[in-house]
Amino acid sequence: MSEINLAVQEITADMIARVDRGAVATYIPELAGIDPARFGIAVVDAEGAQHVAGDGDTLFSIQSISKVFTLTLALGKVGDALWQRVGKEPSGNPFNSIVQLEYEKGIPRNPLINAGAIAVADAILAGHTPKAVLGEILRFLRYVSDDETIHIDRAVAASEQATGFRNAALANYLRACGNLRHPVEMVLGVYFHHCAIAMSCRQLAMAGRYLAFAGRHPTAGGKVISAERAKRINALMLTCGHYDGSGDFAFRVGMPAKSGVGGGILAVVPGKASIAVWSPGLDAQGNSVLGSAALELLSRRMNWSIFGE
Repeated sequence: MSEINLAVQEITADMIARVDRGAVATYIPELAGIDPARFGIAVVDAEGAQHVAGDGDTLFSIQSISKVFTLTLALGKVGDALWQRVGKEPSGNPFNSIVQLEYEKGIPRNPLINAGAIAVADAILAGHTPKAVLGEILRFLRYVSDDETIHIDRAVAASEQATGFRNAALANYLRACGNLRHPVEMVLGVYFHHCAIAMSCRQLAMAGRYLAFAGRHPTAGGKVISAERAKRINALMLTCGHYDGSGDFAFRVGMPAKSGVGGGILAVVPGKASIAVWSPGLDAQGNSVLGSAALELLSRRMNWSIFGE
């Protein structure tokens, strides 16, 4: 058994035995009933080997992890012009803060908080229909993950649309400030549906490979994005990927990573591995309790912090 595989198996056993699991996201009804005892992990290494344990093949709602992929697409469409509409700084506030958006006159602090991702969804729309854009997002995810089965969980999307009043408020404020070019309902349709994409840890770790390996697609060959752009996205994941818990995560784990309130986390170790973990119990900042703990253990065990041993 390889060192990575042994680490994955032992960390999984540790996580399954833990009692403190956090609380599931009850404000999205479709997520409220998920068992907090679930835990999955997948690591895809530089040789392409897949190390999967626990519930690593169970589908879950990737939620805000999808923002990494929509950011990639938006930068491909509009390039650095995106940064005129969205900032690059950590928020230091909850991911759905309205106060911060108002204070900063409709320019979201970064593309990985809700307001920023809504502006990114607007940039991707660029005159297309929401259906066409969602098809583009799914095609991209299927391509980078080498998996044609990835889909949107329609029940979760409907649940978000029915209860997403704060996101509607953010979108309307963006529109009022001139930072939304399409009708609010179209932009929110894209946003709610890409957050409702269902993936497993294995699929998500495969999808993150282009960020771990300098923008390359390890199996298809060629570039998904430039190495420079992959580096910039990783920087945003490190500083902003865990909302107002990003500093603590960087301190403890030391990996670029993006969390979602479905309990997933996508993490990358540049040049070494793409990692996905899932456990639906969240901490106060909306990040997976067991997922964060597992990544901390894995980082220490494999010496994978980007800050050195």
